This record gives sequence, C-alpha cells and structure tokens, in this order.
Amino acid sequence: MKLKLVALHVFCLLVLICNAQDAWKIVTAKIDPSNYYGVTVANGMIGIVSSPEPFKVKDVVLAGAYDLYGRGRVSNFLKSFNLLNMYLEVDGKRIDAKVVSNMQQELDMRKASFTTSFDYGDKASVSYTYYSLRHLPYTVLMDVTITAKKDISITSASVMEAPDALKDVQNYYNEIDRPHVVISLLTSTAKSPTGKLLMCASNTFLFSEKHGEEPRVIHEMWDNNMHLMKFSKKIKAGETYRFSIAGSSITSAHHNDPLNEAERATIFAKLEGRERLISFHTKAWEELWKSDIIIEGDAQSQQDVHSMLYHLYAFSREGTALSPSPMGLSGLGYNGHVFWDTDLWMFPSVLVLHPEIAKSMMEYRYQRLDAAKKNAFSKGYKGAMYPWESAETGVEETPVWALSGPFEHHITACVGIAAWNYYCVTQDKQWLKEKGFPILSATADFWASRVERNGPGKYDIKNVVAADEWAENVDNNAFTNAAAISNLHFATEAAKILAVIPDADWMNVANNIPILKMTDGVTKEHATYSGEGIKQADVNLLAYPLKQITDTNQIRKDLIFYETRVPDEGTPAMTQAVFATLYARLGEAEKAYHWFKEAYTPNLNPPFRVIAETKGGTNPYFATGAGGILQSLLMGFGGLDITPIGIAQLKTSLPKQWKSLTLTGVGTQKKTYIIK
Repeated sequence: MKLKLVALHVFCLLVLICNAQDAWKIVTAKIDPSNYYGVTVANGMIGIVSSPEPFKVKDVVLAGAYDLYGRGRVSNFLKSFNLLNMYLEVDGKRIDAKVVSNMQQELDMRKASFTTSFDYGDKASVSYTYYSLRHLPYTVLMDVTITAKKDISITSASVMEAPDALKDVQNYYNEIDRPHVVISLLTSTAKSPTGKLLMCASNTFLFSEKHGEEPRVIHEMWDNNMHLMKFSKKIKAGETYRFSIAGSSITSAHHNDPLNEAERATIFAKLEGRERLISFHTKAWEELWKSDIIIEGDAQSQQDVHSMLYHLYAFSREGTALSPSPMGLSGLGYNGHVFWDTDLWMFPSVLVLHPEIAKSMMEYRYQRLDAAKKNAFSKGYKGAMYPWESAETGVEETPVWALSGPFEHHITACVGIAAWNYYCVTQDKQWLKEKGFPILSATADFWASRVERNGPGKYDIKNVVAADEWAENVDNNAFTNAAAISNLHFATEAAKILAVIPDADWMNVANNIPILKMTDGVTKEHATYSGEGIKQADVNLLAYPLKQITDTNQIRKDLIFYETRVPDEGTPAMTQAVFATLYARLGEAEKAYHWFKEAYTPNLNPPFRVIAETKGGTNPYFATGAGGILQSLLMGFGGLDITPIGIAQLKTSLPKQWKSLTLTGVGTQKKTYIIK
C-alpha cells in the first residue's frame, strides 16, 4: 500500500512539474484566429507582431516613423512594409491554417524569438522562427525548416506588400552576382501619406547550399503594391531543408538615403550569414538578461514578470533618442505617441536595470526641450511645458477633442523628475550639467510661472486635468501639485550639486503649493473632489514615487480610502500596481500580492498572456502597465529606493507564495539583491 502511495505521489509531482509554467517560454497549441492577440518580437526599432496564419506577420512597426494621417489630425505611427510575409507550396498546394495540424507557437523571451511549427498531412513537418535582430536595429530574420515525410517538391516565396496608407509605391528587384555569392534583392519604397517620409524595405534569401548549388530565384510582379521572389526545391523523404529570409526596413526619419541603406543592411545580413546573425542577436539578449527579476516558488508569476521585462527591453534601445509609447512596438495604439507613461511608469524600471537604455529615453526629452519652451510660450508661461502627447518634433500631438492636451500639465514635472532620477542612479554630473539641469531648470521655471500666488500656502495650480483623468479642469490636483513641488526641489538640488546658484523663487513656490485634505484627514484628490470613482491612482502617487507623503499612517489611510474608489472596469493596470508597491513598502506583503495579481491578470489576452490596458481590454501590449507592475517588484517587494546618492534598499517582506526574490544587474554597478 505504501509503495502505491509513493508511486502516486511521484506521479502527481511529475504532473505538476510538467504543467509548471516555463520561466522563459510561452507556448500555445490553442490558436483561435477569432480570439488571438499577437505577441511582438522587437529590437527597440522594429516590432513584428505575430499572426495565427502560417508564414504571415500581422504588423511591422517602426519606431520614430510618424506622419499625419487618419484619426485626430495628428501624427501617427506608420506601418512599414511587411517584409517577412511569405508563402509555402508543397507539391503545388498552398499551405494555410485550414490544411495544417498540430500547430504550435512559442515566444522564447530569453532569445527574443518567435517560432511556429505544424504538420502538413503525411508530407512534411514545418517550423519557422523569426527575430528582430538586437544587434542590427533595422534588420529582421526568418529561419525556415522543412522536414519531408515523403518525397516532395516545395515552392517558397517572399512577398513584399505595401500597407494601404502608403503611396507612390516603387518596386525593385536586383541580383548582385559575385564569384563567391549571388544576392537577390527584393526591394520596395513608398511615400508616407503626406509624402513627408520615404519608407523603404528590402530582403533576400539565405540558402544552406554551397555557392553555385543554390536554388534559382525568380521575381514576379503582381501589382503596384505587391511583388515577390520565389524558388523551388525537391526534398527527399527524411531530409530536412533549411533556408532563411533576412530583411531590413528604414525610413528617411532614420537615414538620409533610406533606399540604398535598406539594401546595404540586407546585403550585410546576407554576408554575415544565419549562424552569425543568430549568435550576435542571442549574445545581445544575454547581456540584457543579466538584469533580471527572479521569483522562486511562483512559476506563473515568474513567467509573467519575464514577459513584462521582455516587452520593456524589446520596445526600447540603447544609443537612440527614442522613447516608447504606451503600446511600444506592438501596433499603432495611441498613435505611437509618448506620454507620462514613459517617464513615470516605464522609465524607473528600465533605469534601475539598464541605465544605458534609460539614457535614450532622456535624450528623447532633451532633444525636444526647445519645442517644450515654445509650447510654454504659446500658453503664456515661462520655462518649458512638455506636451501631453509627443511624437517626432516634440510639439503637442494630442487630438483636439481630448482636453488632456492643453491641460494635463503634470507631464512637465514627470519629465523633470525622470531627469533627476537618471542623475541619482548614474551620478553622472557631466550629463546633469549638459542635459539634466537644462531640463530641470526650465521645467522648474514653468511651475514658478504656472502657479497663481494667492498668499502663503496658496500658490494654487488651477484648471488642470488630473493624473486621474476623469477629473478634468479641476484646481489643486494632488498629483499635479506634489509633482510640481518635487520638480522644484530637484531643480534646486541639481543647481547646488553643479555649484550654480538656484533661483530662490523655486523653493519659495515649492513651499507654498497646497496639498489639500478632507475633513477625515485623507489627502484630497482635488479642490472639488467628494469621493467619486477614480480612473487611476492619483493621491497614492504622493507616497511613491514622489515621496511627498512619508508618514506611514497617512499612506495607509490614503490607500484604504482610494483603493475602494477604483471601479472593476475601465482603469489602467498602473492603478493596482501603485497599491501593490505601497503595500509592499509598508511591509504588508499579502495585500501587496493581491494588488500585484489584480493589476494584470484580468487584463491578459490569449494565447500569449499579453497585457491589455484595462480589464477585458483588447489593445495589447500595454507596456505602461508592465512598467508599473515591475516597479511593484523592484521598488515594492524588492525595496529598491532611488536616492540622491544612488540606489538604496528599504526593508520589505515577501508574500507567502514566494520563497525568494532576486534582483540581478541593478544600477551602474550591476549589483544583486536577494530578498528571502
């Protein structure tokens, strides 16, 4: 009897192990095209969004490429040429989702690769993997493997198609013949909707055969918007045949000569070869993953946290002046514009794990400082007023029907606070002098001119859209006021570090901006707030990240009040993430864990657990929410704290579900923190 019980116990353990979520791979065999939300492979410049249809890609999204078209009379992200779409014919029959079986898709987050595999009857097993190559910002790779179950003949084509919004499409096909290689280049160009940008893409086949034995490539023109190149091959039963497609996409927003550069980048990839391309890509991601969050004892949370980190890493990039939008490179959500979502929600997590990537986000803001000054001037203010929605130029890009454009002024403080936090983590005084202080001083000047001076303690900030965006055109919003105070403090501190005499009025203003209270002592969201529901945490941000409220009793009182004011639907994931962070910092680990899971699990969409902005939402991937939730791990359960002299660690506790939490590669010194 004992032996039977032991055997049963071992069997149950094996079932649990088999069913445990892989920390690095999200795998699905449940592919329902009517309920499918693609997952993105990206390198901070090109995002490729998956499709349920074999050999298809839903979208190719390029960072930094905007034009005026479509909704809202403002600039929008542009879809690029779909340079990885292809088709495969076996014995003359085209393969699609209807004729395949055992189809499975897998995102490997460690390697930033996406693989689809399936069987085609009794004829072949097929697998293909694509990469947005991390080391080559404008280049992608698709690697195809076909194993024949019987003798077959295949025809495979790379299809280059222009998105509908582009115009004046030009298609080119060239063969470069050298003694050691033949390069077939399938290339297209088009103008963006207003003609402002030239969009270019090019790709080529990479064959396994020795030079001289490769298949013959044929070019076909279908119509103005589509052309292809194809080859045919016979494969014997039991043989495996492998080939790849390398492609590059670039625009005149990125390069002065995008047509030739797209082809050069593709030729470079061709002559590097598949093995070197995948090797360098993998090494680049190994470097990124040296900064990691490791949860012991909760496999599903670990996988989900890796997905959040993966997406933030995939949507941003070192060495640029780009900053991710709320949906990153997962599609055209929010027109690809940059909001406080970056500065307050994504930036802190990236900053403590990869300061070099965070530097790109700050460079984006620094390069648009002059535009922010002109924006302040146009509204009658001094200093710099950053736009609520920013794109290529840094002018206000919010559609006019949204009141957040003229009135959601807390964004200016969020940019200033991000600049200060970058200095705090890096301790880079040269950067502070050249770029940080110009941002901090100009944003401080804005607040000094923005307040209405109505006597001591009454330097009011009137008529704003609150961080809780359901509160429009209100006075003395808690977050706006507190963020302004922080901005003014940090500008003063930065001046002292640089041995510059700070404007005395900055601290005068900071000391007189009111933070309102209700009769029961709860911090009041704005002057006319009376307990209504809130879209997102506003008051609670005063405790973290602003640290304007430090008394634990006050923090707890505000939490207890406002966590009951959040409705079940319609609120973004950051709201619950703030509650999780604060409860963790208060040492209330179980409450923190509840809000940690509540922040994202109701927002997950199949089949890859991609996060939408709200519960039941259909607009993944919401990188803003991921940034907020990661802060609950780093600065909440992990206790990390950004201070003027670097990263410190507060005492915290873990929920019973977790045995330990390990944070690796933190800060410029790449420290490891272990919380038991």
